[in-house]
Amino acid sequence: MIRKERAILALEDGTVYRGYAFGHRGETVGEVVFNTSMTGYQEIMTDPSYNGQIVTITYPHVGNYGVAIYDMESNKPYVRGFISREFSGDYSNHRAQQSLEAFMQQYGVVSIQGIDTRALVRRLREGGVVKGVIAHRSFTHPDDSYGEFTPAEEQVYVQRARDHQDIDGHDMTREVTTPLPYAFPTLRHGKRVVLMDFGIKHTIIERLSEVGIEPIVVPAQTTPAQIMALQPHGLFLSNGPGDPAPLEYAHKTAWEMMGLLPTFGICLGHQILGLAAGGKTFKMKFGHRGGNQPVKNLLTGNVEITAQNHGYAVDIESIPNDAFVATHVNLNDGTLEGMAHSRYPVFSVQYHPEASPGPHDSRYLFDRFIEEIDAFDGGNGSPVQKAAAGRLGI
Repeated sequence: MIRKERAILALEDGTVYRGYAFGHRGETVGEVVFNTSMTGYQEIMTDPSYNGQIVTITYPHVGNYGVAIYDMESNKPYVRGFISREFSGDYSNHRAQQSLEAFMQQYGVVSIQGIDTRALVRRLREGGVVKGVIAHRSFTHPDDSYGEFTPAEEQVYVQRARDHQDIDGHDMTREVTTPLPYAFPTLRHGKRVVLMDFGIKHTIIERLSEVGIEPIVVPAQTTPAQIMALQPHGLFLSNGPGDPAPLEYAHKTAWEMMGLLPTFGICLGHQILGLAAGGKTFKMKFGHRGGNQPVKNLLTGNVEITAQNHGYAVDIESIPNDAFVATHVNLNDGTLEGMAHSRYPVFSVQYHPEASPGPHDSRYLFDRFIEEIDAFDGGNGSPVQKAAAGRLGI
């Protein structure tokens, strides 16, 4: 019988799950959430939107196809920890360069396996997301890594989870945004679009490039004057982690840019647009995370299966003066999934149309964005941009 190092997952409500260590040996703390995708664990781990969170994968077997450099959604993993019923120590994939455990060890991702993930997910669905700690036995007992944690030791980690800072009210984007602007290399000349980086995924930039956009990625705190100085044809507000409410600088920028350029927001960018228009957001009980969320397009009546990752949502009824109208709704719980401005070429969706991982039902939204840009009288030197430049003091 193979002996495995002990590990625990301690939740702030006092629940403790006992399992086995995997990945980097140590301790980690964060908000415990779950994702229902069957594949795409590498993309999930490297999605900056998961900054501050410990992710539970509901699919029971993870890691069997290894890790490939071309599937990275950012330059490193942003998850605080990873949970699976069983991690695979071996992999088979001609594209892979290393095993999942080697990848976790390289980037310091603390993980646990061997727990009842069905029971954990049911706990999160019924009670809502909670803070938790993953602790490996060897980190505190290097001479006795196969021993059990004592009840007293487990309670220490329960208290550590309780004491950890909530994601609510905390600006998580500062930890993931690019420090400096950069241009994404393209093989053809296209329409220049400024991408505000609140935690953007690589695949989003690639999808925008594929439809004829020249992306320029800028930090989250970039001002309207700095945006307009780049003479863009459009503005994109990216996905990102955490609570959108504290990002007042982003709300202000989105409000001042409203109507000056065709604008497309995804996930956190969608929430920022709602708050910029005077609306409110709320935290969901356990959020939407996975590649199988059904969304109805209210404009066409079509149903799209979408990839999602968010714990907050926009209350469309709270937006004053009917500035935005609902365009998409979630068929599971009726929450808002998309909206469009009633006057300006500004629209957004709560889900991820780039779908990495996930279905491709919603990729038409990138085509819609370039069509809005082409139709907008806002090219370089246009009256609209000249007026904007004067108002912003450029």
